[in-house]
Amino acid sequence: MGNYSNAIPNIQIESLLSVSPSKFTDPRQVRRVSADGSSADPFGSDILGGCLSVLLYYNQTCPEDSGWLHAGWIKESLGKALLEQPIFCGRLRKIGANAGDHDKRLEIVSNDSGIRLVEARMPLTLAEFLGSKSLQDAETELVFWKDIDREDPNFSPLFYLQVTNFEGGGYSFGISSSLLLADFLFKELSFLKRWAEIHNNIMLSSPKTESPIYYLPKFKRDVGSTACVFGSSPSKKTGKTAIFNVRNSESKLITSSLALLCVEEIESKLTSDDHKSASEYFSLFVNEPGNVKVEKCSKLGIVKANLGLDKMGVTSSNWDELIGANEVEFRKGNRPVHVSFWVGSVSGNLDQIVMAIPSSEKGISGGKILVTIPNAKQI
Repeated sequence: MGNYSNAIPNIQIESLLSVSPSKFTDPRQVRRVSADGSSADPFGSDILGGCLSVLLYYNQTCPEDSGWLHAGWIKESLGKALLEQPIFCGRLRKIGANAGDHDKRLEIVSNDSGIRLVEARMPLTLAEFLGSKSLQDAETELVFWKDIDREDPNFSPLFYLQVTNFEGGGYSFGISSSLLLADFLFKELSFLKRWAEIHNNIMLSSPKTESPIYYLPKFKRDVGSTACVFGSSPSKKTGKTAIFNVRNSESKLITSSLALLCVEEIESKLTSDDHKSASEYFSLFVNEPGNVKVEKCSKLGIVKANLGLDKMGVTSSNWDELIGANEVEFRKGNRPVHVSFWVGSVSGNLDQIVMAIPSSEKGISGGKILVTIPNAKQI
């Protein structure tokens, strides 16, 4: 893959629409967001601005294959997949607020408000884009995200999907999810795999000559002729993320002491000044099926564990083991040629974050831990 020019043309946003479950959600799912400690405030936490981004690049496999075609069928396939995980279509809201609560009680309700589907065009071939020297910065334009509005979160989507078409037929799927729901993208819960299966079945059962009802080229004679009126909000990459597996017999998955060990482990391996962190605090939150627990921890106030990570059943992992995106086929036999992952936000200003997700497998204690360390210039 050659090295192309640093210059990446501006992406062109062509459409923006909502996708909701194909049937009304009843009963509604609820996930509470609780602050641990009298001084903790979920609205002041970085998790409200942060998102997990997953970016999958695909080659064109046949003349009729395109991102435009996939985006058209996504309206149907994602609508069916969301029946199984309607929480992605929910919204964050304040609950039971009173003078003593200081608006600290929050919950996500699957009210079928919908995810946002964005269609875009990049005036480069896929090979040119992937070969660009500025790829690491440029690919954030392929994932749409807007931080949650802290004053009025009811109107802030928690999940975005951007389908970008490249010159010559390649395309990408850019997925961004609020960190409050990021665990639903993990391999254990298999949302991406299940959605891809539904998408494949719909495409295979449809005649090759049939295009989806929502197919942008049918409505626009010259795709790309409209200026970007929506305004893309790319999620800036905030630094380095490390992933750990936890296997232990403790009833409590993670303590602040174990979280600090994971933070120190990643800090010890980042010698570059770009990743040196002087932050005294980190945000610890645990994603459980019905609740996200948030805590702001001071490194100076934590009693350090006597054992090392290996003695505590903690081993290193990676993004593909966590999410399995390299195996996701939206057209049978066509796996991604490249996959990127990052934790970010529109502002790019995140403190150190530790996210713990208990295992959903029966009879297995432990789970996953993600640690994100921001660049020094972002602290």
